[in-house]
Amino acid sequence: MQQSPPLHPSAPAAPSGTSETSRPPVSSTVTTLNAVIVDEMAARRTEVLAVDARLAGLLDRLVEFVLDGGKRLRPEFLFCGWRAAGGQDSPVPVLQVGAALELLQACALLHDDIMDRSDTRRGRPTIQRAVAKEHADTGLAGESEHFGLSAALLLGDMALAWSDDLYLEGAAGLDRVGQTATVWRAMRTEVLAGQMLDLRVTADPTVDPVAQADDAMAVNRWKTAAYTVERPLHLGAALAGGSEACVQALRAYGADIGVAFQLRDDLLGVFGDPAVTGKPAGDDLTEGKRTLLVAAARAALSPTPDLLAELDAGLGSPTADVARLAGIIADTGAPAHLEEQISALVASGVAALDATEPDGSPAVSPAARQRLTDLAVAATARVR
Repeated sequence: MQQSPPLHPSAPAAPSGTSETSRPPVSSTVTTLNAVIVDEMAARRTEVLAVDARLAGLLDRLVEFVLDGGKRLRPEFLFCGWRAAGGQDSPVPVLQVGAALELLQACALLHDDIMDRSDTRRGRPTIQRAVAKEHADTGLAGESEHFGLSAALLLGDMALAWSDDLYLEGAAGLDRVGQTATVWRAMRTEVLAGQMLDLRVTADPTVDPVAQADDAMAVNRWKTAAYTVERPLHLGAALAGGSEACVQALRAYGADIGVAFQLRDDLLGVFGDPAVTGKPAGDDLTEGKRTLLVAAARAALSPTPDLLAELDAGLGSPTADVARLAGIIADTGAPAHLEEQISALVASGVAALDATEPDGSPAVSPAARQRLTDLAVAATARVR
């Protein structure tokens, strides 16, 4: 079977006042954040090289990884939470917390690539593959693949440690450690527990599509939604001393938009254009990921056991015909089902921003509400 052209599922319906076709520009605060990340990474690089200059090559890979690529969505949502709760401008401490989120994301991606045995990230070799190749090319002793995996693991650990440092510096600069530490700890625990749940669910032999759908949504909730959207918003509001009504509105929005973000990722993982996503076509299929897309397809295939068996046999197989599997999934109508869910989640998430304070005033500042409305569409209608 010839490979089907990549599907480009339609964008979710834009809430009133938002353009479907225009992606909101990166905020000036995110541009400033990049300069802060450069400075912070340079300072920490100096600290590591004081231990031994031979670590420069490995460390530079982490610095490049953090600085190059990435959507900067988590800091963007942090800044929105800050402004939604009345925060003004973007002082350096808030930018430091934004940089901390990017380092936490770097840790998650590096470790995720190890667990998924990924060859590419953002269109380039993953760090473990690049380091393994360099190890082999330069004639270093030992097994190259193991060296690459070990280096990527340690670089991820270093990014996690530095993220804690930056969070504490930023929160202390605003005298908000006491008000934000619980949020930071919860976010860190949730993303790690969500990754562990993803690992466990993938190993579960259950074939019940309903149970698989429930598991997929739980992974979406904790591995992605909480630390991509909900907790960064919560953290930003807490840094600004936001009210309970503001925090609850932002968290409700974040939970829905975060899940919608992951559902779009699930679609791109099967039908995305590799030239745009930076990952091989059908990567999620060869990795055997138990996504909601797969669960929906399996449920629809119940009346056709032969096709269901073919899909099940191909999932998790590195030699699977991904074009054939993608075609089977597309024919079930599962992608359209996910599109409907994305649209519904975007609508409910944006509606949550209409919450009010006890005195009837908006719980979320109007400017932040508009930016969050734009981001809801941009984060869920993306092509990479």
